[in-house]
Amino acid sequence: KSDSDTYSCDIGDAQSRAKLVVQEKPLLFKQELQNEEAKEGKQVKLTCELSKPGAPVKWMKGDTVLHASEKYEFKQHGTVAELIIRDVKSVDA
Repeated sequence: KSDSDTYSCDIGDAQSRAKLVVQEKPLLFKQELQNEEAKEGKQVKLTCELSKPGAPVKWMKGDTVLHASEKYEFKQHGTVAELIIRDVKSVDA
C-alpha cells in the first residue's frame, strides 16, 4: 500500500505520469481460535493465526473488550496472536 503514489518518466522536454493504487489484501484468519477446557485456577492460552504479520488485534469476551491486566495478557509474534487468561474461574467461560 505504501507504494501507492504518482510515478513519472522524465526525458527532459517531455514527461509521462501514471498513478499507482495498490489494493491491500484482506486480513483473514489462517487459523481460527479453538475451543478450550480448563480447571479452575489454571492458565489458558487462546491462539489464532492471521494472514498478515502485526495486524491490530482486539480481544473480547462476549461484547466486552478485554484490556491487558494481571488476569489477561496479550502477545503477538508475526502472524500469531495469543490471549493468556490467568487463574481461570467459572465466570471466564
